[in-house]
Amino acid sequence: MIPNNNDGFTLIEFLVAIVILSVGLLGLLQSVNYAISTNMQTQLRDEATRLADERMATEKSKVFDAISTTQRAEKVEVNVMNTFKNYSVVKNASLLTTNTKNVQISIVWRYKSEKYNHVISSLVTRSIH
Repeated sequence: MIPNNNDGFTLIEFLVAIVILSVGLLGLLQSVNYAISTNMQTQLRDEATRLADERMATEKSKVFDAISTTQRAEKVEVNVMNTFKNYSVVKNASLLTTNTKNVQISIVWRYKSEKYNHVISSLVTRSIH
């Protein structure tokens, strides 16, 4: 004798379960997408910080009179996470006193149509012997 068991899933119950599972998976995929985007923003900001520090170290290693007070701008292409990103580097220096200059490095980049910038500045004084 074959038992007659009607305790299984119906087609409607199965479809509802699939919809609930799909909504959960879409939420999970959205969070992964957000994490990847945030990670890229962090990598780009870290690269801009490194670039600014590098340029500032170059300026500070110069003799006081060799630090130009004219604005200098350049484009730099950097490999970030296996993609090339463009950064604009602007160096400004101004004479505050006869023995002090203010050096400012500004880095500008774009990510997902938004503009970001990182600015550092430092005072450089003439060494008196």
